[in-house]
Amino acid sequence: MSVRKQLFGKNLDWLGHTTSSTTRVTEEKIVVMEDGTGIQRQDAGLLYLTPPEGRANPNNEALIVSAGVHGNETAPIEVLNGLLEELLDGQWQLACPLLLILGNPLAIDLGERFMDVNLNRLFGGAHRKPEYTGLPEADRARSLEQACEAFATRHPDRLSHYDLHTAIRPSYRERFALYPFIEGREVPREQVEFLLEADVDTLLLQHREGTTFASYSSSTLAAESFTVELGKVQPFGQNDLSRFSGIRDALRRRFRGEAAPATKTDSQPTIFEVVHEVLNTGDSFQFHIPDDVANFTEYQPGTVIWEDSAAHYAVGDVPEAIIFPNRHVPVGHRVGLMIRPVG
Repeated sequence: MSVRKQLFGKNLDWLGHTTSSTTRVTEEKIVVMEDGTGIQRQDAGLLYLTPPEGRANPNNEALIVSAGVHGNETAPIEVLNGLLEELLDGQWQLACPLLLILGNPLAIDLGERFMDVNLNRLFGGAHRKPEYTGLPEADRARSLEQACEAFATRHPDRLSHYDLHTAIRPSYRERFALYPFIEGREVPREQVEFLLEADVDTLLLQHREGTTFASYSSSTLAAESFTVELGKVQPFGQNDLSRFSGIRDALRRRFRGEAAPATKTDSQPTIFEVVHEVLNTGDSFQFHIPDDVANFTEYQPGTVIWEDSAAHYAVGDVPEAIIFPNRHVPVGHRVGLMIRPVG
């Protein structure tokens, strides 16, 4: 029986198996490819892969790569599914331990961003809050944390995590990465070069620890973690995957254990920092940004971004841009981030 059929049954690919498993328990399954690569299906949308015994790991690293934490962000899901297909077809051999994750199978199956609550706000233990008890996203966050912690225990050195997304709105900077906040930590040059290799030319330094998947793996697992935004949300079958060739080729190179391509030593992304986090403060809260504004839209000094009965926020002495504006969030949740270039 083929490896595909052993892992995925009649669906014959990982994505099909993941979306067909939303109404039943997915049993653990371990198979070994002809070349010795081990694949453990741990749960729906969760694969742990190990290279053949004796195979060198030239980059001396372990990788977690996730997509579909928001179920309607389909292009990164298709990228990961395609890379796995290449491996199963024998087009290349795995060189490093790898945990592949499709984050929210039920939402992926239904083409929804999430079902009850945003999965990417439930990590770092946030899923334990009483208001999330019994919700599928809370259970999924818990199981993903357990899988990542087991992986990190087996492979603690040089661990990286890339959580791949696409945005729900247009952006003046199509591809950008967010680096979680860790006091005193700087972005390693090799990670900068990987992002540039993946055609990600903008980097946002976050200002505090959060409850995103990447923030969790960074703070809890000591991984070099990034949330990577790669373009615009589209339904399955409507993605132009040629626009995602940068991340696809860069990940394939890492999976194969190949050396990074030569880059100019002065190549740098544009780096932004957060200067203000907009929160929904309650009934009197007014957000003065249109619903259809693009990420990285710039506002001039003095522009009032939000106000309520007790306070307001206006752009400071230099222009600031906004990302992730979304007024339709619960009280206390993030409405958007005001950012400006570093230096």
